[in-house]
Amino acid sequence: MTVSSTYKDAPTEMVDVGGAKFAYRQLGPSTGVPVVFLTHLAAVLDNWDPRVVDGIAAKHRVITFDNRGVGASSGSTPTTIQEMATDAVTFIRALGLEQVDLFGFSMGGMIAQVIAQQEPQLVRKLILAGTGPAGGEGIDKVTRITYLDTARGLLTRQDPKQFLFFTRTPNGRRAGKEFLARLQERTNDRDKAISVGAFRAQLKAIHRWGQQQPADLTSIHQPVLTMNGESDRMVPSKNTVDLDHRLPNSQLVLYPDAGHGGVFQFHQDFVKRALEFL
Repeated sequence: MTVSSTYKDAPTEMVDVGGAKFAYRQLGPSTGVPVVFLTHLAAVLDNWDPRVVDGIAAKHRVITFDNRGVGASSGSTPTTIQEMATDAVTFIRALGLEQVDLFGFSMGGMIAQVIAQQEPQLVRKLILAGTGPAGGEGIDKVTRITYLDTARGLLTRQDPKQFLFFTRTPNGRRAGKEFLARLQERTNDRDKAISVGAFRAQLKAIHRWGQQQPADLTSIHQPVLTMNGESDRMVPSKNTVDLDHRLPNSQLVLYPDAGHGGVFQFHQDFVKRALEFL
């Protein structure tokens, strides 16, 4: 396989998965355990911070993909985290991979927890960022916060991620602007934006996750790096602390003056920690 050196140049590839075509990109070395990135609500391939992808791909093969019905992937978007996890596992197997590391951000972190529980032999290590356990406090309010901040973004002509992912302090505002600029670095072969229908299906899945009975996470024995900003409004930071407490083999990092997108705000520190952990 030809491997590009940067995420902004990585070609978009397609693979058939259970009757749907899944769009994905990969880069980094072809040996070792690949790191599969599981993305957040409303995100497509172009929503990954290129500094994070390139940083981890310096040492590991990185694979990003659009889940069913999202971006360039066909099919209809599932309305439960469990179905999304099943799709992700099918995608990983379709690439012929027997073991992977998972980096799950936000909704992707919920999907990663389910995969680790249902397919323990598939997962070597987990990085869970900006996420929380099923039934976590405030997770069922993600829909409301998302709609409010999307409206706020339209009114102020700003990307809603500026409000959803970053604090309103000078540091947070600056980090948000820098992050959004990095997302525009790729100029050709950009992914399709998520459709309204797929977005609503994902919101439904997250809402259901927030209302679920808390799962027993003691079955997840893999090493876990659990991360967030101290001031996450989307998935309240105490969920990340709770997740860390409930996982038998977890280490916690909380970034100061940072919100949901803490790992993007502190991307240099995050990449360094992720590489040491992996």
